[in-house]
Amino acid sequence: AVVSTQSTGIEEISSSEAATLTGKVEEVTDSNRANSDGKAVEKPAIQIKEVKKAPSNNTNVTKESDVDNGPRMTVEAIKKICKQQKGYATPELNDILYLHFQGFGKIENLELYTGLKCLWLEANGIQRIENLDHQPELKCLYLQQNLLSRIENLEPLVQLHTLNVSNNYISKIENMVGTLHTLQIAKNRLQSSDALDGLLGCPKISVVDLSNNNLEDPVIIDVLEKLPELAVVNLMGNPVIKKIKNYRKILTVRLAN
Repeated sequence: AVVSTQSTGIEEISSSEAATLTGKVEEVTDSNRANSDGKAVEKPAIQIKEVKKAPSNNTNVTKESDVDNGPRMTVEAIKKICKQQKGYATPELNDILYLHFQGFGKIENLELYTGLKCLWLEANGIQRIENLDHQPELKCLYLQQNLLSRIENLEPLVQLHTLNVSNNYISKIENMVGTLHTLQIAKNRLQSSDALDGLLGCPKISVVDLSNNNLEDPVIIDVLEKLPELAVVNLMGNPVIKKIKNYRKILTVRLAN
């Protein structure tokens, strides 16, 4: 007798039943062997259903194009920073605003800060100089270590004295204001003498930092000597230094004014 395991227990079956079971097993085995020697057995197709994520219950879904990749210079953010820096709660009473190292990508929402004389925007991700139409008293603008590719939109700053745009991606000095005395534009992408022509629109400029650019044409001295008030110029880190024999003496003589 052969013993078979069932879900309800173990029961004894007869020899005839055992023979019948054995015959069925051999039949299946022979069928599989035949299929392996001949044509492959066609497997049933597997249907893959697309699983869609259930919609979120959050109704405040923003389009990808509207998503801001960094902190925004919102009215609330500016007020919070003013409070941290012990500034005034009334925007127009602040003459200095420290918005540096905040990760801002755009200058905005400064309309109420009409009394600013000094604005620090160093080390953000700002790509354009813009939205400064309400700061006519601004004298110092610090924009070093940003993502600027050009100088623009300075016309409203009729009292601007100092501009720092070092460590950016500017290839040309342009759109300057005549009141400027100090320009720091080190570590940018200035190359040719034409890139300095914008300085001629600054008759009062006395300090120019052009260090660590890629200026290589000695003709730049022709531009610099046309600045009547120029007292300090820094050209260190530019290839032009090696192209001018007796560099220091030449500059001292030609820029004597």
